[in-house]
Amino acid sequence: MGKGTLYIVSAPSGAGKSSLISAMLETNPTYAMKVSVSHTTRGMRPGEQDGVHYHFVPKEKFEALIEKDEFLEYAEVFGNYYGTSRVWIEENLEKGIDVFLDIDWQGARQIREKMPLSRSVFILPPSNGELERRLNARGQDSEAVIAKRMAEAKAEISHYDEYDYVIVNDDFDAALMDFKAIIRSERLKQDKQAAKYNGMLKALLSD
Repeated sequence: MGKGTLYIVSAPSGAGKSSLISAMLETNPTYAMKVSVSHTTRGMRPGEQDGVHYHFVPKEKFEALIEKDEFLEYAEVFGNYYGTSRVWIEENLEKGIDVFLDIDWQGARQIREKMPLSRSVFILPPSNGELERRLNARGQDSEAVIAKRMAEAKAEISHYDEYDYVIVNDDFDAALMDFKAIIRSERLKQDKQAAKYNGMLKALLSD
């Protein structure tokens, strides 16, 4: 059995990144896949579940994990820590499971340095106007918050050229098809096929 691949997925808020990852997991049962669940020290919000949305841990435990070098990347945001477990990801990759990591460009840089075999995907909106429309359609944020997200989006998008693959999410079904094509092409690479079909290859090459 070959190793799984770590997929770093980034996008500005509203581009459809989370929806594409969810649809990938729901509609592509061919391969074993999981989404990385980050650790955080912030409090659990209504409707959230430990181990599903985040691994909620006390600050002391998080800092102990930092000392043990158990995070691929971590950051402190507004007094709370957020981090990606290196141990959990490596264990799943060893089992042949593909892991999706939803993270911004700064975290992506840190991950690529530590895991150079990872693959990175950037999701783009078709236009600024469409991105703003999607953010407004959520009905969750004020005009000031949306304006801030739009400003942040331009900063995020400016790093698209650091990624291996770029998907434009204009039509969702087409974007999902592109996403699946990336996963399939990575799975068809020689080293993964050789590991998967080791016995068959030996039989084909035997006298």
